[in-house]
Amino acid sequence: MSYPSFVPHWIADAEVPSMGGATFDKRCPIDDRVVAQVARGGAAEVAHALSSADGAAEAWAQTPAPRRGAILGRAAQLLREREQEFGEIIQAETGKPWKNAVAEVGSSADLATFMEGEGSRFYGKTMPSPIPNRTVQTVRSPIGICAAIMPFNSPLAGVAWKVFPALLCGNAVVVKSHELTPHTAVAFGRLLKDAGLPVGLYSAVQGSGPDAGAPLVQDNRVGVVSFTGSSATGKLIQKMVSERSVLAKVCLELGGKNPFVVCDDADLELAADLAVASAFIDAGQRCASGSRLIVFDSVYDVFRQALLDRVARMRVGSGPDDECGPVISRASLDRLVAQVAGAVSRGATLLAGGSAIAALAPGYYMAPTVLEGAKPSDEVSQHELFGPVTCLYRCRDFDDAVRLANGTSYGLTGAIHTSSHHRAQAFVARYRGGLVSVNGATFGAGPHMPFGGVKNSGNGFREPGTESLDVYTELKTVVINHNPERL
Repeated sequence: MSYPSFVPHWIADAEVPSMGGATFDKRCPIDDRVVAQVARGGAAEVAHALSSADGAAEAWAQTPAPRRGAILGRAAQLLREREQEFGEIIQAETGKPWKNAVAEVGSSADLATFMEGEGSRFYGKTMPSPIPNRTVQTVRSPIGICAAIMPFNSPLAGVAWKVFPALLCGNAVVVKSHELTPHTAVAFGRLLKDAGLPVGLYSAVQGSGPDAGAPLVQDNRVGVVSFTGSSATGKLIQKMVSERSVLAKVCLELGGKNPFVVCDDADLELAADLAVASAFIDAGQRCASGSRLIVFDSVYDVFRQALLDRVARMRVGSGPDDECGPVISRASLDRLVAQVAGAVSRGATLLAGGSAIAALAPGYYMAPTVLEGAKPSDEVSQHELFGPVTCLYRCRDFDDAVRLANGTSYGLTGAIHTSSHHRAQAFVARYRGGLVSVNGATFGAGPHMPFGGVKNSGNGFREPGTESLDVYTELKTVVINHNPERL
């Protein structure tokens, strides 16, 4: 694997160690090996990165958007050329099966290509005015410096979703890498340098949330904070920003407890295939994973058996033909096993999995897990677990299914399987979520598609798509008056 023994910060186009020399271990989820020492940063490294960004942001903001987009186009080309390198980094950091790791490289390149095109479509609006001799228009203005705080589950896509639109919009970006996936953001910085991005516009700082994330969020020079991660941390970030002397825009893409509804007229074979994919791809470490399978009572037993047959055939590992990789850390594995045991102690029945896979130890592999009989109000039904665990629920009819689907504090994605377009349209209207899939998986996004949630799953913004331009720009209304007597 092309993974360095030391992972530094990336500031002003250079690898930078921590000022005090402190480090922490990076372990590979595949085999629990310590693969690198990582620079442990804090307020000093954040200040260095922000000063570098501050010095570069103004000139970049004045660069025409099509020229900014052209650099993203070169970055897309380099990503495709370096697919092997980035795939190996992603696999070393997350343990994903190879096909999933390289798919992430391809989707990130696709996003860069899409954003390159947006540089030539950096549209505002013109509006009629009721006042004679007046023209009104809106233009998009860069914000300045963006703080991008990364998740671990898709380290390259996570960086790409935030950094490409932020740069296209004329901003500088300081990334706070996730501690468990630190090198991706550094390799990304080197790629942007090779693509021709001016010095200072992209930096990546390593360290914990309290040590490195907090001083980044709290700095008044940061004009927008974009965070993907847990609802609890998102709320803390929003609180921190609200307590600053100068407010900033906050974009939150948070957790999910996503329903997968199977009606009595569904294609049960297709539904079982997609339920397994929804629940267990990326070891269930997706905010869009299908963690609640809500099945009409009349087809419950048939669907249940089809689901369990497929779960029993799942290939767990990190090889080229495997489907479900490890979870990200030993702590996550131990937490998930304990949460499943707790659900069973409260009355749920374990149908599959529920434990670590001894044959794959010391890697952090958990057997794909299916629970049934958990109460809708139980902790396992209400809280995001972020692992290869899903729960089966019986429902009486369509109204009961919608009630269960909406019965959590989350609202990210949802899916319904039915042959009735009447039911499908009603579910689209009645389910409170940011994405609804009809006869598909609970996940699925593309560079042109806005993604985000409601309730505890987000605060209204969407990334990527053209809607991401609303995150990384401010709309400025321009009123132009002219005097026809002075023609």
